[in-house]
Amino acid sequence: MAIFKIHHITKYEYDNPVMDSVNEIRIFPYACAEQELLQLELTITQTPDVYLFRDYWGNKCGQFSLVAPHRTLMIASKAIIRTTLSNQLQIEFHSDFNRLHTEVANNLDLIELTYPDQISNQWAIDQIVDQLMKGGGSVATVVEKCCEYIYKRFKYVKGITTIETTVDEILEHESGVCQDFAHLMLQVLRTMGIPSRYVSGYICPNKNGMRGEGATHAWVEAYIPGYGWAGIDPTNNVWVTNTHVKLAIGRNFNDCSPVKGTFRGNTRQHLSVYVSVGYEDGHVFEDTNAVKQEPLLDTQAVEASDHISTQQQQ
Repeated sequence: MAIFKIHHITKYEYDNPVMDSVNEIRIFPYACAEQELLQLELTITQTPDVYLFRDYWGNKCGQFSLVAPHRTLMIASKAIIRTTLSNQLQIEFHSDFNRLHTEVANNLDLIELTYPDQISNQWAIDQIVDQLMKGGGSVATVVEKCCEYIYKRFKYVKGITTIETTVDEILEHESGVCQDFAHLMLQVLRTMGIPSRYVSGYICPNKNGMRGEGATHAWVEAYIPGYGWAGIDPTNNVWVTNTHVKLAIGRNFNDCSPVKGTFRGNTRQHLSVYVSVGYEDGHVFEDTNAVKQEPLLDTQAVEASDHISTQQQQ
Protein backbone atom coordinates (compact mmCIF):
# COMPACT_ATOMS: atom_id res chain seq x y z
CA MET A 1 0.00 0.00 0.00
CA ALA A 2 1.03 3.60 -0.57
CA ILE A 3 -0.38 7.00 0.40
CA PHE A 4 -0.19 10.03 -1.88
CA LYS A 5 -1.10 13.69 -1.40
CA ILE A 6 -2.16 15.13 -4.74
CA HIS A 7 -2.77 18.84 -5.40
CA HIS A 8 -4.34 19.66 -8.78
CA ILE A 9 -5.08 23.23 -9.89
CA THR A 10 -6.73 24.21 -13.16
CA LYS A 11 -6.81 27.95 -13.85
CA TYR A 12 -8.49 29.80 -16.72
CA GLU A 13 -7.76 33.49 -17.21
CA TYR A 14 -9.78 35.63 -19.63
CA ASP A 15 -8.69 38.88 -21.27
CA ASN A 16 -12.21 40.25 -20.81
CA PRO A 17 -14.92 39.36 -18.29
CA VAL A 18 -17.07 36.33 -19.11
CA MET A 19 -20.33 35.17 -17.55
CA ASP A 20 -22.81 32.28 -17.42
CA SER A 21 -20.00 29.74 -17.18
CA VAL A 22 -21.31 26.15 -16.95
CA ASN A 23 -18.75 23.48 -16.14
CA GLU A 24 -18.38 19.75 -15.58
CA ILE A 25 -15.44 18.23 -13.70
CA ARG A 26 -14.02 14.72 -13.34
CA ILE A 27 -11.25 15.23 -10.80
CA PHE A 28 -12.54 12.91 -8.08
CA PRO A 29 -10.59 9.68 -7.48
CA TYR A 30 -12.42 6.71 -8.99
CA ALA A 31 -14.28 4.49 -6.51
CA CYS A 32 -12.79 0.98 -6.70
CA ALA A 33 -11.18 -1.69 -4.56
CA GLU A 34 -7.67 -0.69 -5.65
CA GLN A 35 -7.69 2.74 -4.00
CA GLU A 36 -9.23 4.51 -1.03
CA LEU A 37 -9.94 8.23 -0.78
CA LEU A 38 -8.92 9.39 2.69
CA GLN A 39 -9.53 13.12 2.29
CA LEU A 40 -10.67 15.54 -0.42
CA GLU A 41 -10.85 19.33 -0.45
CA LEU A 42 -12.34 21.12 -3.46
CA THR A 43 -12.06 24.89 -3.98
CA ILE A 44 -13.68 26.76 -6.89
CA THR A 45 -13.82 30.46 -7.77
CA GLN A 46 -16.92 32.16 -6.26
CA THR A 47 -17.62 29.01 -4.18
CA PRO A 48 -20.55 27.74 -6.27
CA ASP A 49 -22.80 24.84 -5.34
CA VAL A 50 -21.53 21.65 -6.99
CA TYR A 51 -24.03 19.03 -8.12
CA LEU A 52 -22.48 15.56 -7.81
CA PHE A 53 -23.50 12.57 -9.90
CA ARG A 54 -22.22 9.36 -11.51
CA ASP A 55 -21.93 9.23 -15.28
CA TYR A 56 -22.50 6.27 -17.62
CA TRP A 57 -19.06 4.84 -16.78
CA GLY A 58 -19.45 5.16 -13.03
CA ASN A 59 -17.19 8.20 -12.75
CA LYS A 60 -17.97 10.69 -10.00
CA CYS A 61 -18.63 14.05 -11.66
CA GLY A 62 -19.46 17.55 -10.56
CA GLN A 63 -21.43 20.31 -12.29
CA PHE A 64 -21.40 23.98 -11.33
CA SER A 65 -22.16 27.41 -12.79
CA LEU A 66 -20.67 30.88 -12.40
CA VAL A 67 -23.33 33.38 -13.44
CA ALA A 68 -21.65 36.62 -12.37
CA PRO A 69 -18.96 38.20 -14.59
CA HIS A 70 -15.45 36.94 -13.88
CA ARG A 71 -11.99 37.06 -15.41
CA THR A 72 -10.60 34.01 -13.63
CA LEU A 73 -11.86 30.49 -13.03
CA MET A 74 -9.77 28.36 -10.69
CA ILE A 75 -10.58 24.78 -9.74
CA ALA A 76 -8.33 23.28 -7.06
CA SER A 77 -8.48 19.84 -5.50
CA LYS A 78 -6.39 18.44 -2.66
CA ALA A 79 -6.69 14.70 -2.16
CA ILE A 80 -5.08 12.12 0.11
CA ILE A 81 -5.32 8.67 -1.44
CA ARG A 82 -4.25 5.22 -0.32
CA THR A 83 -3.62 2.75 -3.14
CA THR A 84 -4.17 -0.89 -2.20
CA LEU A 85 -3.29 -2.63 -5.45
CA SER A 86 -0.33 -4.95 -5.04
CA ASN A 87 2.92 -4.13 -6.80
CA GLN A 88 3.11 -7.82 -7.71
CA LEU A 89 0.08 -8.44 -9.91
CA GLN A 90 -1.23 -11.95 -10.46
CA ILE A 91 -2.35 -11.45 -14.06
CA GLU A 92 -3.94 -14.52 -15.65
CA PHE A 93 -1.51 -15.32 -18.49
CA HIS A 94 -3.16 -18.60 -19.52
CA SER A 95 -6.58 -17.42 -20.73
CA ASP A 96 -6.90 -17.89 -24.47
CA PHE A 97 -8.91 -15.98 -27.04
CA ASN A 98 -11.62 -18.65 -27.20
CA ARG A 99 -12.49 -17.96 -23.57
CA LEU A 100 -12.38 -14.22 -24.24
CA HIS A 101 -14.78 -14.50 -27.17
CA THR A 102 -17.19 -16.56 -25.05
CA GLU A 103 -17.19 -14.02 -22.22
CA VAL A 104 -17.55 -11.04 -24.56
CA ALA A 105 -20.43 -12.60 -26.50
CA ASN A 106 -22.50 -12.76 -23.30
CA ASN A 107 -21.73 -9.26 -22.01
CA LEU A 108 -23.03 -6.14 -23.75
CA ASP A 109 -20.82 -3.89 -21.61
CA LEU A 110 -17.76 -5.67 -23.00
CA ILE A 111 -19.05 -5.78 -26.56
CA GLU A 112 -19.27 -1.98 -26.83
CA LEU A 113 -15.60 -1.71 -25.86
CA THR A 114 -14.42 -4.00 -28.66
CA TYR A 115 -15.33 -1.68 -31.55
CA PRO A 116 -12.35 0.28 -32.92
CA ASP A 117 -12.82 3.83 -34.19
CA GLN A 118 -13.21 4.48 -37.91
CA ILE A 119 -9.85 5.82 -39.08
CA SER A 120 -8.23 6.32 -42.48
CA ASN A 121 -5.07 4.38 -41.67
CA GLN A 122 -6.66 1.20 -40.34
CA TRP A 123 -4.39 -0.86 -42.58
CA ALA A 124 -1.42 0.25 -40.44
CA ILE A 125 -3.26 -0.93 -37.33
CA ASP A 126 -3.97 -4.25 -39.04
CA GLN A 127 -0.25 -4.65 -39.75
CA ILE A 128 0.55 -4.08 -36.08
CA VAL A 129 -2.09 -6.65 -35.13
CA ASP A 130 -0.63 -9.23 -37.52
CA GLN A 131 2.81 -8.70 -36.01
CA LEU A 132 1.56 -9.00 -32.43
CA MET A 133 -0.45 -12.13 -33.14
CA LYS A 134 2.45 -14.03 -34.71
CA GLY A 135 3.27 -17.05 -32.58
CA GLY A 136 -0.06 -16.89 -30.77
CA GLY A 137 -0.15 -16.35 -27.03
CA SER A 138 -2.70 -15.72 -24.32
CA VAL A 139 -4.79 -12.57 -24.16
CA ALA A 140 -2.58 -11.07 -21.44
CA THR A 141 0.57 -11.93 -23.39
CA VAL A 142 -0.71 -10.17 -26.50
CA VAL A 143 -1.76 -7.13 -24.46
CA GLU A 144 1.72 -6.98 -22.96
CA LYS A 145 3.31 -7.28 -26.41
CA CYS A 146 1.13 -4.41 -27.67
CA CYS A 147 2.23 -2.22 -24.77
CA GLU A 148 5.89 -2.99 -25.43
CA TYR A 149 5.49 -2.35 -29.17
CA ILE A 150 4.12 1.16 -28.61
CA TYR A 151 6.74 1.93 -25.97
CA LYS A 152 9.60 0.95 -28.27
CA ARG A 153 8.28 2.26 -31.60
CA PHE A 154 6.78 5.62 -30.60
CA LYS A 155 8.74 8.49 -29.07
CA TYR A 156 7.56 10.33 -25.98
CA VAL A 157 7.61 14.01 -26.99
CA LYS A 158 5.63 16.78 -25.30
CA GLY A 159 4.10 19.66 -27.21
CA ILE A 160 3.64 18.14 -30.67
CA THR A 161 0.10 16.82 -30.16
CA THR A 162 -3.11 18.18 -28.65
CA ILE A 163 -6.34 16.78 -27.26
CA GLU A 164 -7.65 16.80 -30.84
CA THR A 165 -4.85 14.61 -32.25
CA THR A 166 -6.24 11.54 -34.02
CA VAL A 167 -4.89 8.00 -34.20
CA ASP A 168 -4.08 8.64 -37.87
CA GLU A 169 -1.87 11.57 -36.85
CA ILE A 170 -0.20 9.57 -34.08
CA LEU A 171 0.70 6.87 -36.61
CA GLU A 172 2.13 9.53 -38.91
CA HIS A 173 4.16 11.33 -36.22
CA GLU A 174 5.24 8.12 -34.45
CA SER A 175 5.42 10.24 -31.30
CA GLY A 176 3.25 11.87 -28.68
CA VAL A 177 2.36 11.71 -25.00
CA CYS A 178 0.45 9.32 -22.78
CA GLN A 179 -2.98 10.34 -24.07
CA ASP A 180 -1.88 9.55 -27.63
CA PHE A 181 -0.32 6.21 -26.72
CA ALA A 182 -3.46 5.20 -24.83
CA HIS A 183 -5.67 6.01 -27.83
CA LEU A 184 -3.34 4.08 -30.14
CA MET A 185 -3.31 1.05 -27.86
CA LEU A 186 -7.10 1.11 -27.61
CA GLN A 187 -7.36 1.04 -31.41
CA VAL A 188 -5.00 -1.96 -31.65
CA LEU A 189 -6.61 -3.96 -28.84
CA ARG A 190 -10.14 -3.36 -30.06
CA THR A 191 -9.13 -4.38 -33.58
CA MET A 192 -8.10 -7.71 -32.02
CA GLY A 193 -11.46 -7.97 -30.25
CA ILE A 194 -10.04 -7.28 -26.79
CA PRO A 195 -12.34 -5.04 -24.72
CA SER A 196 -10.38 -2.02 -23.54
CA ARG A 197 -11.05 1.34 -21.98
CA TYR A 198 -9.29 4.66 -21.45
CA VAL A 199 -8.17 5.64 -17.94
CA SER A 200 -7.20 9.09 -16.68
CA GLY A 201 -5.35 9.73 -13.45
CA TYR A 202 -1.93 10.37 -11.98
CA ILE A 203 1.30 8.39 -11.86
CA CYS A 204 3.23 8.54 -8.59
CA PRO A 205 6.44 6.47 -8.82
CA ASN A 206 8.55 8.62 -6.43
CA LYS A 207 11.91 9.44 -8.04
CA ASN A 208 11.79 6.59 -10.55
CA GLY A 209 11.74 9.04 -13.44
CA MET A 210 8.72 7.54 -15.18
CA ARG A 211 7.16 9.43 -18.06
CA GLY A 212 4.20 11.52 -17.00
CA GLU A 213 5.18 11.64 -13.32
CA GLY A 214 3.47 14.40 -11.39
CA ALA A 215 1.11 15.40 -14.21
CA THR A 216 -2.29 14.13 -15.22
CA HIS A 217 -1.62 10.79 -16.87
CA ALA A 218 -3.46 8.28 -19.04
CA TRP A 219 -3.27 4.54 -19.59
CA VAL A 220 -5.42 1.61 -20.71
CA GLU A 221 -7.39 -1.14 -19.02
CA ALA A 222 -7.75 -4.38 -20.97
CA TYR A 223 -10.20 -7.13 -20.14
CA ILE A 224 -8.36 -10.38 -19.29
CA PRO A 225 -10.51 -13.55 -19.02
CA GLY A 226 -10.22 -15.06 -15.57
CA TYR A 227 -8.88 -11.82 -14.11
CA GLY A 228 -11.04 -8.88 -15.19
CA TRP A 229 -9.88 -5.36 -15.97
CA ALA A 230 -6.10 -5.00 -15.86
CA GLY A 231 -4.42 -1.61 -16.17
CA ILE A 232 -1.41 -1.30 -18.44
CA ASP A 233 0.63 1.81 -19.22
CA PRO A 234 2.11 2.00 -22.75
CA THR A 235 3.91 5.25 -21.96
CA ASN A 236 6.09 3.42 -19.42
CA ASN A 237 5.69 -0.20 -20.60
CA VAL A 238 4.40 -1.44 -17.23
CA TRP A 239 1.32 -3.08 -15.78
CA VAL A 240 -0.48 -0.67 -13.46
CA THR A 241 0.26 -1.21 -9.77
CA ASN A 242 0.01 0.91 -6.62
CA THR A 243 1.81 3.88 -8.19
CA HIS A 244 -1.14 4.77 -10.44
CA VAL A 245 -4.12 6.74 -9.10
CA LYS A 246 -7.28 6.46 -11.18
CA LEU A 247 -9.65 9.40 -11.76
CA ALA A 248 -11.99 8.31 -14.55
CA ILE A 249 -12.62 5.63 -17.16
CA GLY A 250 -14.34 5.75 -20.54
CA ARG A 251 -14.17 4.86 -24.18
CA ASN A 252 -11.62 7.62 -24.83
CA PHE A 253 -10.35 10.93 -23.49
CA ASN A 254 -13.64 12.70 -24.18
CA ASP A 255 -15.32 10.58 -21.50
CA CYS A 256 -12.60 11.42 -18.96
CA SER A 257 -11.78 15.09 -19.52
CA PRO A 258 -10.91 16.65 -16.13
CA VAL A 259 -12.71 19.92 -16.96
CA LYS A 260 -15.06 20.93 -19.73
CA GLY A 261 -17.62 23.66 -20.05
CA THR A 262 -18.93 26.77 -21.75
CA PHE A 263 -19.10 30.48 -21.05
CA ARG A 264 -20.54 33.64 -22.63
CA GLY A 265 -18.22 36.41 -23.69
CA ASN A 266 -15.97 37.84 -26.38
CA THR A 267 -12.45 37.12 -25.19
CA ARG A 268 -9.31 35.03 -25.29
CA GLN A 269 -8.67 32.43 -22.62
CA HIS A 270 -5.40 31.22 -21.11
CA LEU A 271 -5.12 27.90 -19.31
CA SER A 272 -2.50 26.80 -16.79
CA VAL A 273 -2.41 23.49 -14.92
CA TYR A 274 -0.44 22.68 -11.78
CA VAL A 275 -0.11 19.20 -10.28
CA SER A 276 1.97 18.13 -7.30
CA VAL A 277 2.34 14.67 -5.79
CA GLY A 278 3.51 14.29 -2.21
CA TYR A 279 4.97 11.00 -1.03
CA GLU A 280 5.17 9.36 2.37
CA ASP A 281 8.89 10.11 2.63
CA GLY A 282 8.21 13.85 2.28
CA HIS A 283 9.36 14.14 -1.34
CA VAL A 284 7.14 16.33 -3.55
CA PHE A 285 7.07 16.25 -7.34
CA GLU A 286 5.62 19.32 -9.09
CA ASP A 287 4.57 19.92 -12.68
CA THR A 288 3.30 23.21 -14.08
CA ASN A 289 1.98 23.42 -17.62
CA ALA A 290 0.88 26.60 -19.35
CA VAL A 291 -1.39 25.36 -22.11
CA LYS A 292 -1.62 27.24 -25.39
CA GLN A 293 -5.20 28.11 -26.29
CA GLU A 294 -6.61 29.21 -29.60
CA PRO A 295 -8.26 32.65 -29.37
CA LEU A 296 -11.98 32.47 -28.78
CA LEU A 297 -13.50 35.31 -30.76
CA ASP A 298 -17.23 35.45 -31.41
CA THR A 299 -19.25 37.85 -33.49
CA GLN A 300 -21.73 38.65 -30.74
CA ALA A 301 -21.04 39.18 -27.09
CA VAL A 302 -23.89 36.85 -26.15
CA GLU A 303 -22.60 33.98 -28.25
CA ALA A 304 -21.29 31.02 -26.21
CA SER A 305 -17.68 29.92 -26.34
CA ASP A 306 -16.23 26.83 -24.73
CA HIS A 307 -13.22 25.38 -23.02
CA ILE A 308 -14.11 21.75 -23.64
CA SER A 309 -11.57 19.03 -22.86
CA THR A 310 -8.71 21.42 -22.41
CA GLN A 311 -6.15 19.49 -20.37
CA GLN A 312 -3.99 17.18 -22.41
CA GLN A 313 -2.73 14.30 -20.35
CA GLN A 314 1.02 13.82 -20.34
